[in-house]
This record gives sequence, C-alpha cells and structure tokens, in this order.
Amino acid sequence: MANCEIVILDGGSATELERLGETSINADPLWSARLLHSNPELIKQAHKNFIEAGSDVVVTATYQASVEGFCQELQITEDEAVRLMFSGTKIARDAWREASDSIRTERKCWVAGSVGPYGACLHDGSEYSGTYMDKMSKQDLIDWHRPRVQALLDSKVDILAIETIPATEEAEAVLDLLQDYPGAKAWVTFSCKDGNQTFHGERFSDAIEAVAKRQGVEAVGVNCTDPQFITPLLKSIQHLNLTIPVIVKPNSGEDWEKGIGFYNRDKCVPVVSMVTEWMELGATWIGGCCRIFPADIADIKQKLKT
Repeated sequence: MANCEIVILDGGSATELERLGETSINADPLWSARLLHSNPELIKQAHKNFIEAGSDVVVTATYQASVEGFCQELQITEDEAVRLMFSGTKIARDAWREASDSIRTERKCWVAGSVGPYGACLHDGSEYSGTYMDKMSKQDLIDWHRPRVQALLDSKVDILAIETIPATEEAEAVLDLLQDYPGAKAWVTFSCKDGNQTFHGERFSDAIEAVAKRQGVEAVGVNCTDPQFITPLLKSIQHLNLTIPVIVKPNSGEDWEKGIGFYNRDKCVPVVSMVTEWMELGATWIGGCCRIFPADIADIKQKLKT
C-alpha cells in the first residue's frame, strides 16, 4: 500500500463484541482473547461487521493474549495456546471469505496480528501509564513478546499491529525481536496521554522518529488516544517528513476507569468530523480503537468518498 493511498482500518473489536452481547469480557484478564476459546463465531461476526462497514484491515483478537496467559487462565498446554493464537488469524480470514461477493471484488482485506503491550496482559490498566517499564529490561520485553509474535507470524498474518504502546523502549524491543524474522512487516502505534507525550512520558515525535526507519516498519502513528489530542500529535511530527503512512486510530474520547469501563459518551465529538483535518496533516491509514463501532467506520468511509 503506497503512502498516499487511503486505507480504512477497523475500530474497537472488543467493544464491538461487548455491543454484540459479551459484556463479561471487560472484567476478564484475557479480555476479547477469551472468546478465541469460548466464542470464536462472535469474533468472526465482529470482524465481518467492520468489513461490511468498509474496513480494509481487520486486527486479530490477540491484543490481550499471551501464551502464558492462555495457559494460566484456560488451563491448557503451550501447544494449545499457540493454536489459539493461530485461530485468531484464521477467524479473521474466514470473516473476509464470508463477506459479500461485492466487497471481495471491490477490495482486498488485510489481516493484522495484534501485538498489545505487556501492560495489557497485566490487566491492571498499566498500558495507560507504562509504569511496568521501570521494572523490566528490554531483554525481558523481548523474551515476553516472542511466543505471541512468533505464533502470529507463523499463522501468516499480513502485518503485525504493534499497538497501544505506551513507551518507546517497548516498541523498540518488539522491533529488535523482529530482526529474528526476516521479511516480517509491522506497524507501530503509540497511545498518548495528551497532545505531546506517550503515556509513559516520552515525546510522541521522538517515539515516532525512533521507530519510523526501522526495518520492517510499514506505517507509524497513534491509537487508543482521545480524539482531541490527535491534531496536535500529528502537528508535532510534521518536521519528520515521514515517507511511510501515518496511522490514526483514536478511541471515542469517552472517559475510562478500571473496573467501570467507558462512560460519558454524550460529551464526545464524532470522530468522522475530524477526519479531513487529520488527512490534511498527513494521516492516510484511518480507523478507530475502543468504542469506535462499525457504524463509525461506515461514516468515515462515506466521508472519504465525498
């Protein structure tokens, strides 16, 4: 996909699963990854909903998955845990194959393997602070990420989605790991606490600069961040003159609290109203994260047609 080509990404798969009735996953240590084991058909339906709405890319339900976590929470073997990782890719492929003939004729759909941060699997909200980074070495992070990354690459995802990363060093650790897998492709998106900094406190522009030219990186940007911060974040990287696509996948802007989830949706401005501004600042791969539903993706697709 060329830098200037507009690519429509998907939205918040887990919150779409909640909308479809799986409300218990919000309190589950595996979050949406639990359903790879207990309700794969619903994951497929969520993927299909985004594809039908206009997504060119769907992201596997492995954001909060780990081989260790599957073994512990599901009482299964490591081999079975790896097979669950594989199933995330197969489910997404099946969703695409079951989409309407007109959609399959119109466009190709990529499957991106979700590689969430270590903090997500702690299930304590620390992906929105990065506090765990002060207790882990880069090698610790490489060793922890390796089983999932290898499983996703072996399952033949089109690209890895290294997403919701709160700290530059964790992104660098995963990219260091990818050097062991020649030909692997990835995008990297950071989560940010304001219009300038990642959740761990690095300057967003520095984080982007650190990863944009790394081998295998196909696109960079921001995800699971309040929409009000996207424009200043994009402005902060203009001087980098990036030659790869810039990704924008904000959340809805709702408030979030551990144990409660998202609330105050009424205060949010629709993401679609900001898309043109983001494109003018260089964003070309556009979608959403938590609480961005298929209807929002359909609105974005319609907006990009006008």
